[in-house]
Amino acid sequence: MRLRHPDGTVVHLGYGTNVLPAEDVDGLVRQVATYGDRLRRHLDTDRVGLGMWLPAAAARTLAADLGAVERLREAIDAHGVEIVTLNAFPYAAFQDEVVKKRVYHPTWAEQARLDYTLDVARVLAALLPDDAARGSISTLPLAWRAPWLADRQSHAELHLKTLAEGLAGIEADTGRTVRVAFEPEPGCVIERIAEAVERLDSADRERIGVCLDLCHLAVGFEDATDALALLDAAGLDVVKVQPAAALVVDDPADPEARAALAAYSEDRFLHQVRQRVGTRLAARDDLPDALEGRRPLDDRSPWRVHFHVPVHADPAGPLRNSRDELRESLTALLGGDAARTDHLEVETYTWSVLPDGAPADDHALAAGLAAELRWVRDELVGLGLTPLD
Repeated sequence: MRLRHPDGTVVHLGYGTNVLPAEDVDGLVRQVATYGDRLRRHLDTDRVGLGMWLPAAAARTLAADLGAVERLREAIDAHGVEIVTLNAFPYAAFQDEVVKKRVYHPTWAEQARLDYTLDVARVLAALLPDDAARGSISTLPLAWRAPWLADRQSHAELHLKTLAEGLAGIEADTGRTVRVAFEPEPGCVIERIAEAVERLDSADRERIGVCLDLCHLAVGFEDATDALALLDAAGLDVVKVQPAAALVVDDPADPEARAALAAYSEDRFLHQVRQRVGTRLAARDDLPDALEGRRPLDDRSPWRVHFHVPVHADPAGPLRNSRDELRESLTALLGGDAARTDHLEVETYTWSVLPDGAPADDHALAAGLAAELRWVRDELVGLGLTPLD
């Protein structure tokens, strides 16, 4: 879906497909056909955006096979889908039974991460609609925080230099601009906006920037207005935004709240927890550690949990989602005189592990994804943006 900001910027809104399992080109074509049609019907729109996740094997195939790219492009056109952004954070098998810290491999210190990201960029350049100003790719925040010594940072900086050169080459060959956005996440080398500024200091500002996941921002108790000020001072663009909501526990001392929270402790994904204690953040790497690990978090102040929950619906009380913080972030990004980004990708990849159970089938899941997209679209309209589709 597309909306026009009052400053004239066309803002693209889509849903991230890493909520869906697909490891090859056939699976990607089926995703486009199934969810393109169903989301358009639910939203009563001619065109719907998908922020497609490309697993490494599929990206390699598509980057080397023009016929495979054309087949995917034909499906995109036939089913009213627009693709302006791709997700290259997970490398493979993101909906496996257990993912946890595997999602951070390979790191940006490794050649495989660079090769994969350039494959994705080549594919995106071929999939972009003619009227899109640019494409974007989100990627991991270098690595999980440990081990990350100076030699790994040096390797990563060399890879970022090669990445920028590769993106420039793709633009020279195709005429399409593709930018890569590093996504701060709790527990990673780049967890907070200040760390993005520090770790990306030598990166090419024209082709490399930041992806703001608004769930991650909320978990870290970071304010979007302050984040934008830091990024502006460093000359780093917000290349992409993921409107997403975190799980919030206002009173961790409440037995009912703790019982409700325990239902979100699951084995597939990592759910980092943060708690503000005075001027510092207390941190645990996963929800079970916070609840009952060797050093459980105390109950003196609210917890925020990196569990992407549907943006349009409240979790079972007395828990809530970070919808209020999400609204504040969207206002900072798109409520002013100038749009601070033009690519938005809703990314609740956790529908399969919600305590109430996974949606019964593709129809039920599509209805849920559409409800989230509708909520974000309505928020943007409330900020003064005008729907174009």
